[in-house]
Amino acid sequence: MKIALDPTPFHHSHSLLEFPRVAADLGYKYLQMTPHADLIPFFNHPKADDELVAKLKGACKDAGVEIASVLPVLRWSGPDEDAREAAVRYWKRAIQIAVDLGVQTMNTEFSGRPEKAEESERAFYRSMEELLPIIEREGMDVLIDPHPDDFVEDGLAALRVIRGINSPNIGMVYVASHTFHMGNSPLEIMRAAGDKLRLVHVSDTMNHHASHGLRYITNPPGNAVRVHQHLKIGDGDVNWDEFFGGLQEIGFLDKENTVMVSSVFAEDDNAEEVSRYQLKTMTDYVARTK
Repeated sequence: MKIALDPTPFHHSHSLLEFPRVAADLGYKYLQMTPHADLIPFFNHPKADDELVAKLKGACKDAGVEIASVLPVLRWSGPDEDAREAAVRYWKRAIQIAVDLGVQTMNTEFSGRPEKAEESERAFYRSMEELLPIIEREGMDVLIDPHPDDFVEDGLAALRVIRGINSPNIGMVYVASHTFHMGNSPLEIMRAAGDKLRLVHVSDTMNHHASHGLRYITNPPGNAVRVHQHLKIGDGDVNWDEFFGGLQEIGFLDKENTVMVSSVFAEDDNAEEVSRYQLKTMTDYVARTK
């Protein structure tokens, strides 16, 4: 298993090519490349040319850091057909960037709309018909997160959608901060996912269902909002013994192709200390669980 840093908390203070050194200085051997204006921005065409990709690869080599995963977020399940077709084009370039970086794992979101769930699912499978041959040809692992405010949010329902693709190259991401949107049944989801679960994001969150649904109040009542945080381990309600125990049970912690990502976004003003804390705490949990 690879333990990686999501450098999003450093986007405001460091350039793309500085991320490998930042990760190394914080003790990480791996990076996850999340959406960035100079690489693969949210929802739009990748902006990195071959020269920049080569420079990023060189910066990683110089820092002694590897990129464990590339995370694009593109509207490949968008119910708007023009947006979906564009996302497929963007995905093709994103896959090529990952290949050129020497990365075999990409993780992403379904990126559809919950109010148009049926249309979004149709769009998702339509996109996969075109992209799956490329994904399989390149030997890429594409792992998908049922993100809050997507056409599929429940963990078990997401597995059914993934299983419907019928490819060993397509798997699942479990984001701990999404636990209370995915059905609050991590062990059941992990056991059902098995080998399809190959990447997890480690950050804490409050249970928004607590206090009989009154922990968070939005006005007017009934707003279609989704609330979660990406806090450091221990600052929320995630059951970490259950989380790490489940990963151990399904063999996640002992595999060479699995990735565990620190993805705390709530404390940018203290990002270095939090990143070190995350690495130590994740490593300690893994050691205790084994």
